[in-house]
Amino acid sequence: MTSSRVLRTVVVVLVLVAATACATRVSRVLNDPSRYRNREVTVTGTVVDSFSVMNRGVYRIEDRTGSLWVVSDRGVPRLGARATVTGTVREGFNAGTLAARLPAGVASGIVLVEQKHSVRD
Repeated sequence: MTSSRVLRTVVVVLVLVAATACATRVSRVLNDPSRYRNREVTVTGTVVDSFSVMNRGVYRIEDRTGSLWVVSDRGVPRLGARATVTGTVREGFNAGTLAARLPAGVASGIVLVEQKHSVRD
């Protein structure tokens, strides 16, 4: 292997490790929600469900460890998109009068209230 090829490989590995280190696995949030309550976290995964309700949206993001509902006052990513979401973990999320219209698991439970998201195909 040439030295430039080794250097490229090392750089790619370091970038992947850094990207992974920034994101929290969904299972960590779900297994110990009190640790993350009212704290900002970043998760990365695939959008597997999404709904829009009265200029707000909810979507479910899934990584290989689990899935988590995200509440957004912005647009929601399309189904199948790979998304990185930063937000605040809330336990016992209360959707108020909209609860009857939201998917199961959103009206109460653990959700990520989105501050921002980025999508890549």
